[in-house]
Amino acid sequence: SSGINAEWPLRPGERDWPEGRGIFHNNEKTFLVWVNEEDQFRIISMQKGGDVKGVFERLVKAIDTVGSSVKAESGKEFMLDEKYGYIHTCPTNLGTGMRASVHIDLPGWTAEGVDKLKARCEELALQPRGTRGESGGQTGITYDISNRHRLGYSE
Repeated sequence: SSGINAEWPLRPGERDWPEGRGIFHNNEKTFLVWVNEEDQFRIISMQKGGDVKGVFERLVKAIDTVGSSVKAESGKEFMLDEKYGYIHTCPTNLGTGMRASVHIDLPGWTAEGVDKLKARCEELALQPRGTRGESGGQTGITYDISNRHRLGYSE
């Protein structure tokens, strides 16, 4: 499988598939850099448990380190617009470009129905997804819950 959804139009980051892409990670797989998938560049910090502060601190350090490295190598910086925030290939990531999510078991909401969960998340400016990603569908009682707003919002 190529990993590209055949229904997606080819984005600039996808024109050279499969060359020029990859995922690079530390041994613990708590820090990843994903190159040329949906966005040209995605920095991910994650881990099991409840240490949200530790995950965020790792993310901030990674963004600073990767940004400094890119600037030292190329003289270029991440594209940042004062009004729209960071510029990405995927328009849903405009703005902060930061999607903070948790995977959480919600058996009660599963029993109530996904539509009721979506309505409650809407009230809280959250976005529920299945654990298979934005269009991967829902399986079981585990959901990926994240911030809905990115465009026009700061971290």
